[in-house]
Amino acid sequence: MLNKEKLNNLAQEIWKSAESLRGKFKAYDYQNIVLPMITIRRIECVLETWRNQERATIEQKFPGDTPEQIQERLKKREKSSFRFWNSSDWTLKHLSDEAPQLLEENFREYLKAFSPNIESIIDHFNFRETLGKLKKSGRLATIVEQYAGEDLSLDRLSNLEMGYVYEELLRRFSEQSGEEAGEHFTPREVIRLMVELLNIHFNQDLESLAIYDPACGRGGMLSVAKTQLLDQIEDTQKRQIAEKLITLYGQELQPHNFAICQAEMLLKEDQSFIYLGNSLIPYNGNRDDKGDQLNKEEDRFDYMLSNPPFGVTWSDYKSQAEKFNTSRNAAQ
Repeated sequence: MLNKEKLNNLAQEIWKSAESLRGKFKAYDYQNIVLPMITIRRIECVLETWRNQERATIEQKFPGDTPEQIQERLKKREKSSFRFWNSSDWTLKHLSDEAPQLLEENFREYLKAFSPNIESIIDHFNFRETLGKLKKSGRLATIVEQYAGEDLSLDRLSNLEMGYVYEELLRRFSEQSGEEAGEHFTPREVIRLMVELLNIHFNQDLESLAIYDPACGRGGMLSVAKTQLLDQIEDTQKRQIAEKLITLYGQELQPHNFAICQAEMLLKEDQSFIYLGNSLIPYNGNRDDKGDQLNKEEDRFDYMLSNPPFGVTWSDYKSQAEKFNTSRNAAQ
């Protein structure tokens, strides 16, 4: 497991890519480029690991197949069996090796070939628009090359470790743009203490358990809470079963944080339901509405823990939030 110093060094290494954006982008735009790029690369690393393992199995099973036939079998297997996929032949490394004048077109083809769950993550980063800006600024080839070989695999970085990297990068983005972070990065030690104070335990009889965070950010609080619960189970077989019975629920207002949270939950195969929206205002059922989508009468959770954004004004939706006074959430 990487230590904090190495995580900071990795964040510094990734941060250097932002330096190539100076003069073409404002400091507050850096995160719109760096965060989706490292998320895409992390997704790609997980796919590469799975493909390498599956390719070896296919080669043993079909020893007479040509490389092209093996690749075709691998594609079909990926789309039918894995939890996400990319049906193109592109990777960031292949993109960086092609002619620069074709890079934007090829990159868009690469993004379009992802499965719907990954496309949704990319859409919440609004990355397709950013891609055009990178091309226009002449920085697209540089950025792709910088991340094409970065090892962001789960073998190198656990979700907890990647969370530290994301948070360190976001802190630097805020400092560079001269703004307050506006968000609370809850230390993992504090989250563990919260779990202990709430006396959260997973029943050894393996009953299901639901945990909710109404301001989940990048999902760190939910992930650490689940990890600590699993650590309480000594029996390996019971722990594996329990991992599928702990369900994480979350809601997040910021699209970038929501996209990162969705990606990390998907990568580690958590049983989770994460929504984009504002927990303080009612959800009216409209797909474009950004209200609370986890406040229906049938929604029930065993535990809720959160670090709400106390420093953020709620004046823009005060009247909507006050509608809760007539709901089951009215102040007692």
